[in-house]
Amino acid sequence: MKISLFITCLVDQLCPQVGKATVEVLRRAGCEVVFDERQTCCGQPAFNTGYRTEARKFAKRFIEIFEESDADFIVSPSGSCTAMVKHFDELFAEDENWRSRAARIAAKTYEFSAFLVNVLKIEDTNASFSGKLTWHDACHGLRDLNVRDEPRKLLKNVRNAEFVELKNADVCCGFGGTFAVKYPEISVAILDNKIAEIEKSGADAVVACDASCLMQIGGRLSRLGSKAKPMHIAEILAAQE
Repeated sequence: MKISLFITCLVDQLCPQVGKATVEVLRRAGCEVVFDERQTCCGQPAFNTGYRTEARKFAKRFIEIFEESDADFIVSPSGSCTAMVKHFDELFAEDENWRSRAARIAAKTYEFSAFLVNVLKIEDTNASFSGKLTWHDACHGLRDLNVRDEPRKLLKNVRNAEFVELKNADVCCGFGGTFAVKYPEISVAILDNKIAEIEKSGADAVVACDASCLMQIGGRLSRLGSKAKPMHIAEILAAQE
């Protein structure tokens, strides 16, 4: 099975180790992974802040690039960016051609953990990690993509790890893209509630599918001197501790 990797801006710029881990897990699962270096932003920041004309330009570029691939699926280590691809058709309500092209791309695009469980039918990646893990449900992955059980199934099969359910795991971390910039006080207040539950869980690592959430949570954990560290699910599933 051939996979085209949609890497996302934050992974590319801030946490390339997540991209490497994603590729490692997919290859371990028997997939051929290809990467088109021409890919750019999916347009989500523009879309979420109301700049639909600009978002449409990003979407067209994305569609054109991934249409050229002969890959069976497009896989991304981000629920929010995958969700954006699923919304591409909304940008072309009056253009049947582009709307159809957007729908075809969306149909073959999957968030990483959902692809492993629902397409490859894999719940055990032969990973091992020493410590206690908990899971944060990123908003887009949970609410836009309905990804909830898939990452939990994968994490519960990680050897040497103990999985603990996080209270209010489905509550926002306060990032929300530009929301955190526009309303920093509200963002931090929401975040502190999340941090309190992470600390109560006793987890060594809080795991999520979005680099944006992990950046938000990790920054606060670091400033508080917490033992818990933010980790992307791809990093956990690639681990061999």
